[in-house]
Amino acid sequence: MGTVSKALELLDYFTRSRPLIGLSDLARLADLNKATCFRLLTELAENGFVEQIGTGREYRLGPTVLRLAALREAQVPTREAAMPVLQALAQQTGETAHLSMLMADSLRTLAFAYSAAHVTKVTMEDAETLPFHATSSGLAVLAFQSDAFRSTILSQPFPQLTTNTETNPMALRARLTEVRGLGYAESRGGFQTEVHSMAVPLFDALGRCSGALAVAAPASRMNEPQRRLIRYALMQAGTEITAIWGGSLPSDIATLWRLAA
Repeated sequence: MGTVSKALELLDYFTRSRPLIGLSDLARLADLNKATCFRLLTELAENGFVEQIGTGREYRLGPTVLRLAALREAQVPTREAAMPVLQALAQQTGETAHLSMLMADSLRTLAFAYSAAHVTKVTMEDAETLPFHATSSGLAVLAFQSDAFRSTILSQPFPQLTTNTETNPMALRARLTEVRGLGYAESRGGFQTEVHSMAVPLFDALGRCSGALAVAAPASRMNEPQRRLIRYALMQAGTEITAIWGGSLPSDIATLWRLAA
């Protein structure tokens, strides 16, 4: 991994629940020695990607991140364009709806919306990395990638996140084949024990899978009528977001979703 990649990787450790990080903690999280971590942070700070604040001189994301995000959203509207659909999906299903995008070889949360129907809900983190093997979003995206991409991902060791997490590459290949045949994916406690989620793939203008749309709920509320409601709502919303993004559904997916309606 090059110096630029190592520096940019540090930005991934900042989250909504961890907006400020000290040098020692960041070095520990990134498994770097403090001198190397400080050098990388200094370079990031000089270019506005991070800044130090407070008496503890902790780091937070800098203004350059906001500027780049604004430029990207202005040129290629994604998050804001999809938010009305995402919010409507959350209200229709009464559960947490979230949107993720494929970024290089990682799947990251782009946006989420909560329903006011229940006090207890699945909560999300901004820019959270979603594991391909343990989430419905990950399975939905991985199922519609090239054979080479799938093989690269499946050749890596998978962490056992819960007792329900599938880590066997052969079993995962079989699940991905099933996902392609159904047009949607499900995860029952694979990422978080008490969470049941469903997801559909999203496609760009060339018909490539570029992300996923998902609904996550406490497993206790995911009965069969709710599963049918969520599956139908996801396919409708997935069609709408794909169109908003200027994408097009592959003909086989369009047929699967139309027949499932």
